[in-house]
Amino acid sequence: MRTLVLNAGYEPLTVVSFKRAMVLVMNDKASVIEHVEDDPVRAGRSAYERPVVILLTRYVRVPSARRLPVTRRGVLRRDDHRCGYCGKQASTIDHILPRSRGGADSWQNLVACCLRCNNIKSDRTPQEMGWELRMTPRPPHGTAWTVRGAERGDPRWEPYLALAA
Repeated sequence: MRTLVLNAGYEPLTVVSFKRAMVLVMNDKASVIEHVEDDPVRAGRSAYERPVVILLTRYVRVPSARRLPVTRRGVLRRDDHRCGYCGKQASTIDHILPRSRGGADSWQNLVACCLRCNNIKSDRTPQEMGWELRMTPRPPHGTAWTVRGAERGDPRWEPYLALAA
């Protein structure tokens, strides 16, 4: 079981294991906001609510420049598995400025691409092909990207994740 951790200002910070969440609650570093009904955790003579969402008692400063690593999976997810050129289902990624011409592995230079468009484009630029991108590639943003594990979370997390979006 996983638990969503909120900063003292109710912004999502991270997702932690149930065990880590219980340690934070038992040490009074966090309080339970959402819990599983009728399923307490027993510890000696005490019973604690089983946490789904916890709120830290002190504000934790988070660096504003959290850099997300560029991955194939991330590019496909950012572009919703749609080809940046034709809009069909994408299974590969493409360098807008090909690597053979000095193109970098960056969020701005990578786009999801279907196999057909990727093979046709080869090592040319979209301008040389007479193609236009359907969107401008940018680094992803939002809590789903900065809070690791939030995309596979509990439905009870949604109101808290939506507050920060």
